[in-house]
Amino acid sequence: MKTATALLAFALALAAATAPAVAATKRLIIGTGGVTGVYYAAGQAICRLVNREQKKNLIRCRAVATPGSTSNLVQLRSGALDMAIVQSDWQHHAWKGDSRFRKAGPDRKLRSVLSLHREAFTLIVRPDSGIARFHDIRGRRINAGNRGSGHRATVAALFRALHWRFSDFRTVLEEPTATQSQALCDDRVDALLFTVGHPNHSVAEAISTCKARLVPVTGPEIERVISETPYLDPTVIRAGLYRGQKEDVLTFGTTATLVTSADLLEETVYDTAKAVFGSLRALRRSHPALDGLDPGRMVSDGIIAPLHRGAQRYYREKRLLRQEAK
Repeated sequence: MKTATALLAFALALAAATAPAVAATKRLIIGTGGVTGVYYAAGQAICRLVNREQKKNLIRCRAVATPGSTSNLVQLRSGALDMAIVQSDWQHHAWKGDSRFRKAGPDRKLRSVLSLHREAFTLIVRPDSGIARFHDIRGRRINAGNRGSGHRATVAALFRALHWRFSDFRTVLEEPTATQSQALCDDRVDALLFTVGHPNHSVAEAISTCKARLVPVTGPEIERVISETPYLDPTVIRAGLYRGQKEDVLTFGTTATLVTSADLLEETVYDTAKAVFGSLRALRRSHPALDGLDPGRMVSDGIIAPLHRGAQRYYREKRLLRQEAK
């Protein structure tokens, strides 16, 4: 009996030692933005595409709500996030180690994965505000966005370029995008300033609730800022995106980008890129702002930090990198 038991134990131990190891599931946490914004919708969509292939790629992806771009870049650098969606201007500042990232210095481990939609610097005002052009906001009540968001940081950068101060304004609120329209319609502010892909829920809510309207962000000083800033370009909020919007609204903008760290496994980034580009139609359908995604632009627009080696490998295989096209 003892011999049989010993033989059984030996057989079980041998089987365990020779059986193929079961690979562990890899975590992938993507930082996005507020739950009503395009970043959150895009992050959720990307994770759905990655998780569809979980049996093959062994990745469990989760998109989490965050304060926004600048917070995402700090959390990515600390290792709290694996990937993050950020404005291309703040990707630039994190890579260079300037502006808000001057104290931390350049993030030389920052890597690009892909770009998403164009984002327009947006000015939306109360119908009784008397604001007809961008420079009319000076001295008024504004919402500049919550701290840690790309919205707030871009407003601050624009004001510095124009030699404006927040003290030049009667009121400066820090409402996040989820509640800013209520602040406008409750007459706590005259104008909202934020950078976003269109159409946007917060804009639509303000227009439908209190007949708010979009105002162009143009003029010689704005043109100067655009010409002096490599990551800003003239942008149009197309007519017809919102109720009563009969004309294009001229402004400037950046690009939403997906970034990561050089420390993230090559296979994880490769499989993420593969999941996104392999089901691009599904990603386009996930939000109207993503409807115009183009593969060629997704590997070039807003790409400031070097491409991660995993993304680069996938794009080379699919001949998406322009400089390598024959």
